[in-house]
Amino acid sequence: MSRRDGCGKGLPRPLLCLALCALCPLCPDAALPSGPGAAACSPRCRHGGLCLGNGTCLCSKGYEGERCQHATCYPKCKNGGECLRPGKCRCPPGYGGRYCHKVSCEGGCQNGGECVSVNGVVKCLCASGWTGSRCQEAICPQGCWNNGACVAPGICSCPAGWVGGACHLAVCKLPCQHGGKCIAPNVCRCRLPYSGLQCTKKRKE
Repeated sequence: MSRRDGCGKGLPRPLLCLALCALCPLCPDAALPSGPGAAACSPRCRHGGLCLGNGTCLCSKGYEGERCQHATCYPKCKNGGECLRPGKCRCPPGYGGRYCHKVSCEGGCQNGGECVSVNGVVKCLCASGWTGSRCQEAICPQGCWNNGACVAPGICSCPAGWVGGACHLAVCKLPCQHGGKCIAPNVCRCRLPYSGLQCTKKRKE
């Protein structure tokens, strides 16, 4: 089918045909504005918009505005997103998805954390026992002493020479004798009258 056999066939040539031609690419060439008497829009219609006889623009699908300068997105971009071109949104930090409808935490939420929006602020809602901006830090309520590290909720990784739930118990490879107490790795605190590495030496009276 040629353009002259399209939607303008049998219709009057003025504005009605021009309006129809914006929707139908088969409009006859004679119906399009041309020559000295053609409609003039200043500034020109953008993004393929059609200038009508009264100087207004008939916009192509996906654009709007006085000069068809604004793209439209349906559904509209949510959460402050900006429509860049038809159907394409630019989302603000913290949001994603085609229409900025999904909450997005940069780097993701770890250890079962959930990305949520609270009063417009996007953050990770951490599972019990975890904290940090990405729920990457475990919580040990008892604390990890002597340079121990909390590696999971309530679980400490202790350095050499220390044990216990809070890394609070020293280890003496040679046990302390006669009631002595291991107070640091391989260090005994002896009870009188004993002394020495293992509290085995008895002082003479």
